[in-house]
Amino acid sequence: MLVKYKKAFEKIAMGLISLMPNCKDSKQLMDIVQHYEQTPNWQLYLWKMDDEFVGAIGVVVTDEVATIQHISIIPTYHGEGITAAMLEELRALGQYASLHYNDETAPYLQHYLSNEE
Repeated sequence: MLVKYKKAFEKIAMGLISLMPNCKDSKQLMDIVQHYEQTPNWQLYLWKMDDEFVGAIGVVVTDEVATIQHISIIPTYHGEGITAAMLEELRALGQYASLHYNDETAPYLQHYLSNEE
């Protein structure tokens, strides 16, 4: 289940984002999470299974196009279809005309998404 980020989830979000290859420094993680909190067109969601947060997906929205900036899943949950489920629920929100990836998220999302309009 996709859950919109709120301040109470700050440490959880930082932990999940730290699973991305280029997001290891604690100051950088704090800056990323604060950017999601303070910038209206940056939106962060956490993926919850049962009572545990196991993934995160963050987008920047420009003209109803959501570009995925961050995506991560706890390694023990890899291969369980969570990426596809997160993307499906993002689409189901009806807030975005299309979903795209950036250079950093491309390796994880190229086979799920097309960056062509």
